[in-house]
Amino acid sequence: MRKFAVLAGAGAVAVAAALAVSLPSSAQDNSKLEQLKAQGFARVAIANEPPYTAVAADGKVSGAAPDVAREIFKRLGVPEIVASISEYGAMIPGLQAGRHDVVTAGLFMKPERCAAVVYSEPVLCDAEALLVKKGNPKGFQSYADIAKDTTATVGAPGGGTEEKLALEAGVPRDRVIVVPDGQSGLKMVQDGRIDAYSLPVLSINDLIKKANDPNLEVVAPVVGAPVYCDGAAFKKGDEALRDAFNVELAKMKESGEFAKIIEPYGFSAAAAMSTSMEKLCAPQ
Repeated sequence: MRKFAVLAGAGAVAVAAALAVSLPSSAQDNSKLEQLKAQGFARVAIANEPPYTAVAADGKVSGAAPDVAREIFKRLGVPEIVASISEYGAMIPGLQAGRHDVVTAGLFMKPERCAAVVYSEPVLCDAEALLVKKGNPKGFQSYADIAKDTTATVGAPGGGTEEKLALEAGVPRDRVIVVPDGQSGLKMVQDGRIDAYSLPVLSINDLIKKANDPNLEVVAPVVGAPVYCDGAAFKKGDEALRDAFNVELAKMKESGEFAKIIEPYGFSAAAAMSTSMEKLCAPQ
């Protein structure tokens, strides 16, 4: 049994390439699922954004999205997942380039993303939030409020939904600050380097809970920002693997096992079951 590991950047690519070379040609010629069974694990792209995804000090990956994926892949005969940490903007290019087998990272479904990858049915749903100083001194309730304040800055993950929403609301590029991770965003708000930091509600709540800082507060939901759902994202051409994933996901939703995995993280199983990939991917 291979030891569970997290691989980042070039290391992940190098190991994956070596494993691919070591597989017999017959395995490489089979379906994607058969390849994953043969190598014994699936390579998943994640962020490090609790409660969607989290990486512990010992390298173990948890979070609602990887936990669902891990269970489904086990049911499909793939006993392990090997995760590599990626910025949201690099996830789809990495998937298309073959560096990942699937993205399980709170990558919300949007029509433009649905055109680039094939999504599973919904897994996790959430709304947007802002982390600000206590008392919300600038009175932010929306990204438009930030745009109207000519001195205001907002932090967001690079290539993520929050960055796009801020830009679409009219916040100038130089006032949308790309932040590498949640802890950095929180520290930047604490230090006054940005006026607000934007992430989904659950992620912001997790940050503020761990910070235990009475000088911070959460504005949620962000007015005018839609509620989003993610799904596992697969490379175009891997529809058969996506379909097999969906079959097991549907079984877990029906049995209640899906709820048992995601609801302790604060997500709603009912929300994920109330919509569909087809609806979420439809042009707006």
